[in-house]
Amino acid sequence: MARVLKAFFPAVLLAYVLASILFTQTILAAVQGMGLEVSAGMRLATTVDDLVGMSSSYLPLILVAFILGLPVAAGLTRLLPAHRALLFTLAGFVAIVALHSIMKAVLGVSGIAATRTLPGLLAQGLAGAVGGCCYHLLSRPRPSE
Repeated sequence: MARVLKAFFPAVLLAYVLASILFTQTILAAVQGMGLEVSAGMRLATTVDDLVGMSSSYLPLILVAFILGLPVAAGLTRLLPAHRALLFTLAGFVAIVALHSIMKAVLGVSGIAATRTLPGLLAQGLAGAVGGCCYHLLSRPRPSE
């Protein structure tokens, strides 16, 4: 159980940090596409502001998504142990994409503006996939176990 928890929280945090960075940079690219100047300093400052600012809303949502998604992958790995890495990576991806799809269906809004487009939604899913892969790597049973 300790191994699972030691892997879970870093995986959630990594998924959140990557998702937040991807969100911020997607929005800034759109702003830049409108002809406005976006300096490297502005990119960095906005990224840090978003990491801190969204931690009270988006981080808990990712946490819940992973609480629901990773146990499904764990169950499937009992049936398909050779595909453990793929299953956890896919679980992270699906958890985040499902989170945004459910929010849109239930609330009628995109909680993260970047998810209004397919590339933006897939980028958020990629962040979840990286988090799921991180969970796989950190939670692997050691040979002595």
